[in-house]
Amino acid sequence: MPTPSASRAPLTREAMLAYLESGCRPSDQWRVGTEHEKFAFTINDGRPLPYEGERGIRALLEGLTRFGWKPVYEGEALIALTCPEKGSVTLEPGGQVELSGALLETLHETCAEVTDHHRRVKAVASEMGVGFLGMGFNPKWKREDIPWMPKGRYRIMRNHMPRVGSLGLDMMVRTCTVQANLDFMSEADMVKKFRVSLALQPVVTALFANSPFVEGKPSGYLSMRSHIWTDTDPARTGILPFVFEEGMGFERYIDYMLDVPMYFVYREGRYIDAAGQSFRDFLEGRLPALPGEMPTLDDWADHLTTAFPEVRLKRYLEMRGADGGPWNRLCALPALWVGLLYDSNSLDAAWDLVRDWTPEEHALLRDQVPRLALKTPWRGGTLQTLALRILEIAEAGLRARARLNSKGRDETGFLDALWIIAESGRTQAEDLLESWHSRWNGDIDPVFVECAY
Repeated sequence: MPTPSASRAPLTREAMLAYLESGCRPSDQWRVGTEHEKFAFTINDGRPLPYEGERGIRALLEGLTRFGWKPVYEGEALIALTCPEKGSVTLEPGGQVELSGALLETLHETCAEVTDHHRRVKAVASEMGVGFLGMGFNPKWKREDIPWMPKGRYRIMRNHMPRVGSLGLDMMVRTCTVQANLDFMSEADMVKKFRVSLALQPVVTALFANSPFVEGKPSGYLSMRSHIWTDTDPARTGILPFVFEEGMGFERYIDYMLDVPMYFVYREGRYIDAAGQSFRDFLEGRLPALPGEMPTLDDWADHLTTAFPEVRLKRYLEMRGADGGPWNRLCALPALWVGLLYDSNSLDAAWDLVRDWTPEEHALLRDQVPRLALKTPWRGGTLQTLALRILEIAEAGLRARARLNSKGRDETGFLDALWIIAESGRTQAEDLLESWHSRWNGDIDPVFVECAY
């Protein structure tokens, strides 16, 4: 992290580059961070939680402080919890509760972290009559039914989203994801991992497809969450074709980020609306929101969080393509990416699979996977065949890592849930649709029982 004095110094391109380069670390220091979001709902009627009240998000966060989590405030609003070495609990715009996990060495530690988090969250929630739903898109409630959380950043985004897309507000309040964050050794290693993970993100979207409903009815998509991102904000989303072009590196990503319109500038505890304004103008002291003021390294770090491509570069790579889901798949996502990216032989094998893909093929997968998942046509077959090959490579990578738990088991078992999906060619979304058409008799409410944590 930059020192306080460095973070306040006027920003230069050299400093922006150095910030990204500071993520390079030797392989023995590589870690994995796992983030997951879940919908909180009142058990008696399945409604999303308001911020205030006895059964509100604030009360839930306050209840978690009994386990040593420390409150974080924005003004008088409790908006997050932190705990040294244990990550943080944060709020998404519609009250989705997120665990941003610690940086851990093994997937066994990740599994223990998620298990511990759920145990503690459920202990508090059960006293409140609150449950949690693991899906990629809110299956029942309309956008206007969902309370907004009191965060300044979200107010700015809420006002800006309708200017640039039709589904951005749905992204904010009605989606949930699980995400894995991974390290790189060098710029070249970053580029290779970026290309592999960006190419394979649609395969992951297919394996994790778990959002087939909108407002109680089938949406026509197996991953409605993934579809939402296609009409959120084209200036900051998508598959980033330049990543696959010659010359990709930290400098090229900086150029991309300088062209991503801003959302805000954070000063003295408040968010200043700069939505749609140019970071390039900010570098020249010509930002309309703060005329004459120059950006700092903190401003650059904040700006990096406002782009939402399928894979995002900060001082690590963020894998962003999966729907939220049940507990066993929360551990499966980091297992898949660690297996693919943290073993050199597996990374080479994955790169060999994707290196000849054309821009048209990348676009085809991004377009069709939200609707068809593993049944998406692919090179004379379907994506199911590719998913099986990807799992073979990931399993080999995890086996080569040989990170054993106390019972002598390696990390390959965390892929079991994905093997079931890939071998059957049937996603959880398709299972849910079958239930809706048969056992549930067209009623969505059973999902709040059968898919609850």
